[in-house]
Amino acid sequence: MTRTFASLACAALLALPHTAIAQGYPFSQRGSVTQTIAFTNISVTYGRPVARGRALFGQLVPWDSIWHPGADSATLMRVDHDVLLEGHQVKAGEYSLWLIPRAKAPWTVILSRAAHTFHKPYPGASFDVLRFDVTPEPVSHMESLAIYFPVVLRDEATMRIHWGETAVPIRIKAPYRPE
Repeated sequence: MTRTFASLACAALLALPHTAIAQGYPFSQRGSVTQTIAFTNISVTYGRPVARGRALFGQLVPWDSIWHPGADSATLMRVDHDVLLEGHQVKAGEYSLWLIPRAKAPWTVILSRAAHTFHKPYPGASFDVLRFDVTPEPVSHMESLAIYFPVVLRDEATMRIHWGETAVPIRIKAPYRPE
């Protein structure tokens, strides 16, 4: 049985394109999270960059410039019903998510209707659906960027974007009720 498994593993490796073998594993793995809040589904798909001992905010990610929280393709957020993000109306749909980190001020969250795009360059303000500010929180170290929902209660939740020792909380309200 071990010989059969080894033969299958070798065959699978040989079937891969040579570029996939030469490149090895990606530095940033893909991640996703889906959360139901009341009757609304929210899903986020993103690349998970790894800190690897680097100084993150203010160096790798410059202060006061637009950054998408992730790696490779821009972070994609889907909502299947209208929601409120930090009290601001957002229609059901697909959006890319961007941030402007700041050293000593609230960070700006940007939702762009340019949903399917690469992480550079930023598609531009003409595609912005919404911009609002949130205050980042100091938290324990997270080696790989993570987006998760630490609080979900009835029709409200908090989505957290967490990397290194910094987390950006976004409060979400999902008022949709089926008739």
